[in-house]
Amino acid sequence: MSNGPLGAGPTAGELIYAIGDVHGRHDLLEALLALIVGDWRARAPGRRPLLVLCGDYVDRGPRSAEVIDTLIALQGRDDMRTVLLKGNHEQALMRFLDDPTQGAKWLRVGGVETLASYGVRAPRPDDPSACFQARDLLLERMSVSHRRFFEGLELMLVVGGYAFVHAGVRPGIDLAGQCEDDLLWIRREFLDHEGPFEKVIVHGHSWIDDRAQRLPHRIGIDTGAFATGVLTAVRLDGQGVELIQARDDTAIAPA
Repeated sequence: MSNGPLGAGPTAGELIYAIGDVHGRHDLLEALLALIVGDWRARAPGRRPLLVLCGDYVDRGPRSAEVIDTLIALQGRDDMRTVLLKGNHEQALMRFLDDPTQGAKWLRVGGVETLASYGVRAPRPDDPSACFQARDLLLERMSVSHRRFFEGLELMLVVGGYAFVHAGVRPGIDLAGQCEDDLLWIRREFLDHEGPFEKVIVHGHSWIDDRAQRLPHRIGIDTGAFATGVLTAVRLDGQGVELIQARDDTAIAPA
């Protein structure tokens, strides 16, 4: 099924803003949200936009717990609809909570920083007793609203000609038949596929530098915020595709 040119992908009448991987960069998230609100109010006052976040809110950056506070607050706003997708790092965190010995590898991919954001000292990954103690303390420090937040994340959102996921989709399989591990973890099979897919895929998870990846069949909006200092969003309105970026202490909105 052909989706047509990238700039003409339908949004079913929605004004959509999608944000890439935050990874604990609360400062960049706040800056980017301010830019998005300004863009929305300037372009479409009175409309209720759809805000989609593509997962990986925690790990690597220093302020994961604050990121979750902000996202929970977004869910409570009446002037916009917010959909929060699950990333592989949220999956890894939940696995650590369920079984610290099996989820200890999470500590090696940014879990240390997430624990610190909740005031928990990271254990040695090879010390099961210490891992259980850290898990128990994390559960004490993590509010019920945060636990419900992680449990309520979605895997995919389809709107018009677009499908929003964290990592990507497996080529040759209908969107309805995609499995969770592919949606959260897939890389090369998806990234190397020349398309088209059932929909234009908007995703995070894989980044090269601070530039988004814009191809006819997919839009990659992970720009490695924790490493590059650049957090990226894409605006989709049925007429075009525009990027909005926040960079460290100075937010910019390139064409």
